[in-house]
Amino acid sequence: MADLAQHDLAHLGAVELFTPKFEESRWFFEELLAMRVVAESGDSIYLRCWDEYELYTIKLTASDTNGVGRSLYRAGSPEALARRVAAIEASGLGHGWREPEVGVGRSYEFEDPDGHLMAIYFDTEKYVPDDLDRPALKNQASRYPGKGVNARRLDHINYLASDVDASGEFWRDVMGARESERVRLDSGRYAAWWFRFHQKSYDVVYSDDWSGSRGRFHHLAFSPDTREDILKAADIMLENGVYIEYGPYKHAINQTFFLYVWEPGGNRIEFANAGARLILDPDWPVVEWSQAERAKGQAWGMKTVATFHTHGTPYVENQEQIDADALAGKH
Repeated sequence: MADLAQHDLAHLGAVELFTPKFEESRWFFEELLAMRVVAESGDSIYLRCWDEYELYTIKLTASDTNGVGRSLYRAGSPEALARRVAAIEASGLGHGWREPEVGVGRSYEFEDPDGHLMAIYFDTEKYVPDDLDRPALKNQASRYPGKGVNARRLDHINYLASDVDASGEFWRDVMGARESERVRLDSGRYAAWWFRFHQKSYDVVYSDDWSGSRGRFHHLAFSPDTREDILKAADIMLENGVYIEYGPYKHAINQTFFLYVWEPGGNRIEFANAGARLILDPDWPVVEWSQAERAKGQAWGMKTVATFHTHGTPYVENQEQIDADALAGKH
């Protein structure tokens, strides 16, 4: 059963993002990332990256705040779904089954120990391109947009947590995800924990929320094809007045080439070339970094920008001042 559990999750399917600046956020994803709107419902629109096989990638919802809503995870089979639902129910964190909705069939809703809302499903709606979106290559989900960042697919999600240990143990023991890397503080607890479902180096990350709050969001990552696309993304963000927080550069942990920006609604977005590094070893040992090693910064020596530890969504009280103080070296 343990071996089965390690293959029960296929991938992160879709994520809901809240934004208090709906039209500006829509512009960011639709125009700068070249995502396509495929459905609308109430205060939400559904957008997709061009090479996702499922109907949509993010659900963008107008709100009086920012942050992450429900994250959807696809199971590898109906049997895998049943196994994970049983484990979630045994953990006491299940909410129950939900009827089919836009893009997905029946799903089981739950929360992690930090209160992030999630659901797991198997039945899904495959994207069918129309005449305007039909690709020249039949093994592509849709036409290459040739515009903006050309975000190809959703890569990973990073949640903030008041207790990284509890959330990490949930993903390891209940969801059956495999650890790839982690940061252990001198106190013995974890500051961050990376998990993978298959050969990618990571799919889900938890980072310590310095505010002590529960259920907040660190970032959502999209994958273009190459490092050069990420360098180009930096120019695109610069030209369009989007705040560049960090990068382009290379992480030490998991070696991702990255660029972090804040979309107009305040949510942190990463462009990450993470798929370039695969873990093929079935006995891959978990890589653990010490607090001192983490303090050295990124792969080529750049120190981690201060707001990377203070900025999260939804905002806590005085979030803008907290971020400003961090940039001024007051944290």
